[in-house]
Amino acid sequence: MMATSHSDTLQPLATRTPRAVREREILRVAAILGGDGGEQGAAKARKEVLKWVQKRVGDHLPEAAWKYDEFEKYIGGRDCKAVHVTDGSTDLWAIRSNDPDKNIAQRVWTTEVVIGFAKMQNARFSLRLLASSPEADLQNIERAVPGLLRQLANGCGLFQGVRRLTSEPWIVESNGDTEGLIDVLLDPSRREPVFVLTVPTSTADSVAPLIAPKPLARAMLGLARVVVLPACFTWVLTERLGKRLSVFGGAIRAYLPGFTEDANPYDHALFLRERLSSPTSIRQISITLRQIAAAESLRKLRLGHDVLSFSMVQARSLGSVARLERENTTGTKKLITEIENIKESLRKSESEQEWFAEQHDRAEKTAKELGQKLSVANLRIQHLTAQLATHDDKPDSNIPLPNNWANFSDWCEMHLKDRVLLSPRARREVSAPLFEDVAVAGRCLLWLANDYRQGRLESNAGSLRGPIESGLKNDRCGADQFKFGWQGKQFNVRWHIKNGGNTRDPMRCLRIYYFWDDASQQVVIASMPAHIHTDAT
Repeated sequence: MMATSHSDTLQPLATRTPRAVREREILRVAAILGGDGGEQGAAKARKEVLKWVQKRVGDHLPEAAWKYDEFEKYIGGRDCKAVHVTDGSTDLWAIRSNDPDKNIAQRVWTTEVVIGFAKMQNARFSLRLLASSPEADLQNIERAVPGLLRQLANGCGLFQGVRRLTSEPWIVESNGDTEGLIDVLLDPSRREPVFVLTVPTSTADSVAPLIAPKPLARAMLGLARVVVLPACFTWVLTERLGKRLSVFGGAIRAYLPGFTEDANPYDHALFLRERLSSPTSIRQISITLRQIAAAESLRKLRLGHDVLSFSMVQARSLGSVARLERENTTGTKKLITEIENIKESLRKSESEQEWFAEQHDRAEKTAKELGQKLSVANLRIQHLTAQLATHDDKPDSNIPLPNNWANFSDWCEMHLKDRVLLSPRARREVSAPLFEDVAVAGRCLLWLANDYRQGRLESNAGSLRGPIESGLKNDRCGADQFKFGWQGKQFNVRWHIKNGGNTRDPMRCLRIYYFWDDASQQVVIASMPAHIHTDAT
């Protein structure tokens, strides 16, 4: 008989032993309630919340609930409780409702709502969705805001800034709408992701992206904006942002808060049409988009500032000195015990916040590792390129030179990718410049992509000062050097390529101002093809 290991003996017991139930925060929403005043808006919203909770509980709530007083209701696992605290200047009402999952045993969904207002201000609303479960992983759940949010948005009005929240997608219908979309994407105060769903050019219906926009918009109410961009308007986005940061051809892009014209494209997830080829892949990408929005809500909305937890309001209510004075000795001791329980709950919430921080750090570590792998791949490409050069095979020898400025940006995207990059400013400047010889400008960028870049990688770029070809020279800017903002950093633009003749005629004068970005190991064109005006000139 074979000997049985200790672990084999314990395995059946481990299978039967229940795992510890863990509460995880899924998403947060913060908004301002509509209405004529704080107290009126708060009362109307509380009533809507109580109607929603009553349906979930499946039984009538006590009379105290409808007076917005404290209450507790326990019925078959569908319990709820509320607290109300006011100090004369502010008024806070919070409710916590639990609802067992209809399909997954031991999974319980918890919704926390806090509605508060101060004198002479509109009421504020915050919501937290949590899940309690022994499951090791909740990553594949389809995150969505509770239906309560749509009920409040329709019945009371919810606002984030000046924008009224709606569960309908934004369908772009004109070039002006597209310009408005670009303004939204570049708004530095934006706190929610924008999901841009483009329409495949082959689709007859001009507003039919590959992921259904309406269900996604309803699920993401208050978390993300869902935008449908028909194919005929994607060129406006591409012309402004360039292909690296644009989205078209049936693809979907998640533009996160903090997006800029010089953003790293890998920070804003792009899902190409090829990845949306089956119902399974479409569902998985929908899940991923929902995860992105929920994760951003946990990252951007600060607990205790933008969003209040039920425990925070309850602790404030139980900790009231006036209430303690009203209690007799026995009641006070009981109350103190309750306060300690609430404090323990708060400590658990802080622990959850630490867990999310760890998850975020882990994601950043993964991104860093992927970046390192990309660097290794780039080094390999450089090594192979060098080997080609030793055999007199120049990698770009067969590239056709650009023949008009209208296609110049596309030519750079196609042939110089990951080596030379046009900044947003340069992209605008090459759309319709006065300089006539487009091919010369193309040859200069090819030189930057090959000779100059290779010199940078081999740390001998300083030796590349001088003639590039007859009439073209790589030289320092001298008094014309300037600072240039790129991806959150300031770079000194000290070098440029120029043609001879000492002319400032914009039709014949060529200047290509550039700098080296060591992080991406590519040349960034700050400005071209005209001579720039600085304090020195």
